[in-house]
Amino acid sequence: MRDYLLTLCVTAAVTYLLTGPVRKFAIATGAMPEIRARDVHREPTPRLGGIAMFFGLCAGLLVADHLENLNSVFELSNEPRALLSGAALIWIIGVLDDKFEIDALIKLGGQMIAAGVMVVQGLTILWIPVPGVGTVSLTSWQGTLLTVALVVITINAVNFVDGLDGLAAGMVCIAAAAFFLYAYRIWFSYGIEAASPATLFTAILMGMCLGFLPHNMHPARIFMGDSGSMLIGLVLAAAAISVTGQVDMDALRIFEGGTRQATHAALPVFIPLLLPLTIIAIPVADLLLAIVRRTWKGQSPFAADRGHLHHRLLEVGHSHSRAVLIMYFWSALIAFGVVAYSIHSASMWIVLAVVVLSAIGLVLLLLPRFTPRTPNWAEGMVPPRYRRRRRTRAATAGAPGRDGTAAPEQEEERVPVGVGVSGVNGATAVGPRARFTERSKADSAR
Repeated sequence: MRDYLLTLCVTAAVTYLLTGPVRKFAIATGAMPEIRARDVHREPTPRLGGIAMFFGLCAGLLVADHLENLNSVFELSNEPRALLSGAALIWIIGVLDDKFEIDALIKLGGQMIAAGVMVVQGLTILWIPVPGVGTVSLTSWQGTLLTVALVVITINAVNFVDGLDGLAAGMVCIAAAAFFLYAYRIWFSYGIEAASPATLFTAILMGMCLGFLPHNMHPARIFMGDSGSMLIGLVLAAAAISVTGQVDMDALRIFEGGTRQATHAALPVFIPLLLPLTIIAIPVADLLLAIVRRTWKGQSPFAADRGHLHHRLLEVGHSHSRAVLIMYFWSALIAFGVVAYSIHSASMWIVLAVVVLSAIGLVLLLLPRFTPRTPNWAEGMVPPRYRRRRRTRAATAGAPGRDGTAAPEQEEERVPVGVGVSGVNGATAVGPRARFTERSKADSAR
């Protein structure tokens, strides 16, 4: 575990330190597209954050290669090199798209080629456990098709959900954490070396996301762009493929008997492996809904719109940060709930906990206007929007005014962000959100 944590920290540090220079590079090269109708941000923001994430990936693999306990992953398996090859290809395509806006079909072809490169180097699904049947070995073309499909679906699911500041990186980090716990359990508890590459991939993926998040949280200073979203989607898919296609059912020895009985008995354990898309269930659901919605309207499935789940949360009335936190909550509930059920499927406490947390999540969805009040002692630890604003007639409470009388005590007041506040002369000070709305109305009337 210590070596994995070291790899994670190095990856996060490299990604974090490089994001600042990458931001300056993106501004200098003009990788700051104009605001589109479907965008949520109000000012042009540089992209190309995936450059820092890619070098963080390279740094993590390089450090792991020189660690004694992780060096065997590179000696016994070709999967790290396959991952690096596919990641480099998809990263180049993403950088070109961030700068020149290449066609969606070209990106789809590049995603399939990147998946094919990984398959050629050995990162592919060899067999899948099927309940009631046993371990089914796949032919070469079956494994290739299944691997390419899983890579393409995961990449586009992550790319589709990348619509709010910090949303994609946070959700993928949650999914990677859940996958890391499961893969590490298989590798450490059962001693199966085939699970070690997936454990390494998820540790590096967490480092990439954690290192980039401080720069990407609302208000974001830089976007990861397609160079980042497609990259982390590919790494997450590679981890799922590595575990699903390389771990032998018989090696687990969970159930003594034939392969058919072992597969059926170990089905709860293999839920995250058989259905790796459950770890990113929300992005996949968003992807499927987007395809159905756009096809129903007669549009291309790759045509961008404002109908994603995070856009709906904003329309309901949730703030930017609250919408992101709600998506985090549901992602963590699904990911860790599935992993917990795979370990203790017979425990009713897990089911009850998931039900209770789901009820809490539904309540949060129905309270878009609720603003939590922060105690005075905790104001320094929360964002400014949750702090109490104080309005005074003098610079100091109780200080004498011009007429020699004492000014009244400070009055605590919760001032929503972007709402006009009455000034001293009776005029209204309009916040940035109100100014943005007025400017949009003026443009529409014009």
